Amino acid sequence: MENPRPQGITPPMAPLPLPLHPPIAPIPAPPRAPAPAAASTCAAAGSDDDDDVNYEVSDDHRAARERHERAVQELLQRRRAYAMAVPTNDSAVRARLRRLGEPVTLFGEREMERRDRLRALMVRLEADGQVDRLLRAQEDEQGGAADEEDAEQIQYPFFTEGTKELLQARVDVAHYSLPRAKGRVERAKRRLADPDEDPEAEADLVVKQAGEFVLECSEIGDDRPLTGCSFSRDASMLATSSWSGIIKIWSMPQITKIATLKGHTERATDVAFSPVDNCLATASADKTAKLWNSDGTLLMSFDGHLDRLARLAFHPSGKYLGTASFDKTWRLWDINTGTELLLQEGHSRSVYGVSFHPDGSLAASCGLDAHARVWDLRSGRLYCTLIGHVKPVLGVSFSPNGHLVATASEDNFCRIWDLRTRKMLYSIPAHKSLISHVKFEPQEGYYLATSSYDTKAALWSTRDYKPIKSLAGHESKVTSLDISGDGQQIVTVSHDRTIKMWSCRSSARDNEMELD
Repeated sequence: MENPRPQGITPPMAPLPLPLHPPIAPIPAPPRAPAPAAASTCAAAGSDDDDDVNYEVSDDHRAARERHERAVQELLQRRRAYAMAVPTNDSAVRARLRRLGEPVTLFGEREMERRDRLRALMVRLEADGQVDRLLRAQEDEQGGAADEEDAEQIQYPFFTEGTKELLQARVDVAHYSLPRAKGRVERAKRRLADPDEDPEAEADLVVKQAGEFVLECSEIGDDRPLTGCSFSRDASMLATSSWSGIIKIWSMPQITKIATLKGHTERATDVAFSPVDNCLATASADKTAKLWNSDGTLLMSFDGHLDRLARLAFHPSGKYLGTASFDKTWRLWDINTGTELLLQEGHSRSVYGVSFHPDGSLAASCGLDAHARVWDLRSGRLYCTLIGHVKPVLGVSFSPNGHLVATASEDNFCRIWDLRTRKMLYSIPAHKSLISHVKFEPQEGYYLATSSYDTKAALWSTRDYKPIKSLAGHESKVTSLDISGDGQQIVTVSHDRTIKMWSCRSSARDNEMELD
């Protein structure tokens, strides 16, 4: 009995027969063109059946491969170059170039560029197989170094041979400064050992008197802004300089004009009285400094600077004059002969100020490179560089105690430096604008004065560097100041064309009491 067919299920259909087609003949391979002579072929590896198969390389691929190989070679040469020992001393680099028969220097070539050229030359010689040439050059250097071994153990600093006049001046400065330094040290020791001496009480008295400075007199000094001022050694005269190029001498303390000095063709930038007589020196933007008598007679002109002058200062002996210029140098002159004794470089930018140590042994210069430098006049060496300001340094002053230096800068700070440790001792945020000048009280250095473009001058105690007094009265930028020899008078000059005299009213009464 047949099984009944389930409901809803369709019986499978028989497969349709596929149409029969004739077999397809294989496509014949195109005839292979003969490979060009320059084309490179390679055989497929890994199968014996493909040994006779060659591949053509296109020109672009070949050029890319050549560039890659050149880059690899350059990289390897560069690695060998940096691994190769090349002298770091410029004189040794020059000597090796000379031994290799190459130019010692090229036009405009610097030290590092010359060293790189030697390194590239050595790598090229090694790559060309000229190792013997390199070895001979190194052997010659070693032989020469062995002959000069004793001489190279002592490395002398670079110096420029000076004149006989400079040598005699250095000897004179040494003879002048050594007794003064000895006397200063002995006096300091004696004051410390003497029970009757009380430096602390004396400093307190001077600081108290400095707090009593008041405006005593004011006078119009010129038709143009004033740039500098200086007391004579006995404070009986005052000299001022201005943009008009005219120097005026005034009698003190009434500030009465007694002489007018005309000789500069450009604006006058500074003036200074001699510490030993009534001669005075002036600096100008006409690149000259001039020496005058107090009666207005021109004694000498100092020519030699290549740019305008800024500040100047007399040596304590009164025999020499220091001038600072925008030609990046300061110079030392003999005021008796007018000879330029020293042209001192060292600043990377314009030199603005110069000052001398009370003993006469050191000179300090400051400039627009934000550095101040201290020089030993007896040997000509740089004693130290005072680095700390962030803007141009416009003023520098030595303390009478012999070991402190004050610098004034455009960064509104007055910094105190210790010459014994060659480090900064204190930093005073003195003014709201640039500080144009700074000076210690000339007797003991118990206080210092600063002038600023914020229209004020200020007095500071050197014990704790706290403010003592603010001298406000000018209506424009205060450009310079000076303190009398007894420390009882201060004069300031400004762009408002006025001269202002500040004095301590209690000084005369205190002096009388001390005499009694």
